Amino acid sequence: MNLPSDSLLPRLALFGADAPPRPMLPVCDHYSGVEERMRKSLALQGGLAEHALFDVTLDLEDGAPVGGEHEHALLVAELVDSPANRFDRVGSRLHPVSHPRFEDEVDTLVGRCGARLAYLMVPKVDSLAVAERAIATIDAACDRHGLERRIPVHALIESPAAVAQVQAIAAQPRLESLSFGLMDFVSAHGGAIPASAMTLDGQFSHPLVMRAKLEIAAACHAHGKTPSHGVVTEFKQTRALEKAATRASKELGYTRMWSIHPDQIRVIIESFAPVVAEVDDAVDILLAGLAAGWGPIALRGTLHDRASYRHYWHVLERAWRTGQPLPEEVLDAFFKEAE
Repeated sequence: MNLPSDSLLPRLALFGADAPPRPMLPVCDHYSGVEERMRKSLALQGGLAEHALFDVTLDLEDGAPVGGEHEHALLVAELVDSPANRFDRVGSRLHPVSHPRFEDEVDTLVGRCGARLAYLMVPKVDSLAVAERAIATIDAACDRHGLERRIPVHALIESPAAVAQVQAIAAQPRLESLSFGLMDFVSAHGGAIPASAMTLDGQFSHPLVMRAKLEIAAACHAHGKTPSHGVVTEFKQTRALEKAATRASKELGYTRMWSIHPDQIRVIIESFAPVVAEVDDAVDILLAGLAAGWGPIALRGTLHDRASYRHYWHVLERAWRTGQPLPEEVLDAFFKEAE
């Protein structure tokens, strides 16, 4: 099959050259902060498939020992700039902007591995002003070290104040993804939300927690950012995790989720993957649409045009991101450059 011209590629034909590209991030974001586990996480990422099915976030905030923040940043920089980072899909979580080592961490990572950092996660983003201060620090470090690229920035929404400003935060052009920090969000309410709201069941039933999740997801979709669902701490409860990940994906509109244990990775990927019937429909509809130059078609008695093509493109894209088997002609037509 001949590759389509640029004008027929889905991202251009269906969304327009002027539309800001939505980030095509893996559906799972795996956190690790201890050296042995960080190395194992990179080995797992590199050996799972021929492209990154999950991101690895090397954690400075919870991983660095008190007083050893600089040394831990040096270790993270070494790992990011190593052959173990096979796909260049490794990021790092920094300390909050208010932490005395924040600027040193930014300078260390940007200076030593900035060309290969997939993103930097900034925690405790309680306002647009905090987000912009972090971005300015990161961009200044890029300029200082002669780095032309701008490292994508992710933000962690962890307080009621942050939720109150989440539309403004999500609109910041330099941000790529927003994550929900469940435990800090509950704690920030001064006991008004019970501890049960941090559990696997409670976080999907308490009204204030659910409201925060929906506000974050809605803001992300309004501004073309990736909403990332937070942690499930009960990592041994596989079936419950599967249920939670499925709800986050199918009901709350999240397109990404945190993992804090290797056993969670595969469950999250599979829960966020489209079902086989959806993928089959997407393949048939998009190949027919491509053959018709993205004009209207009738397939199995149903009319399709660019509105439905856009939906099925997202289905197909997620199938690729979660490692679902796709026909060779689909890979050649739509994903050759991404591999």
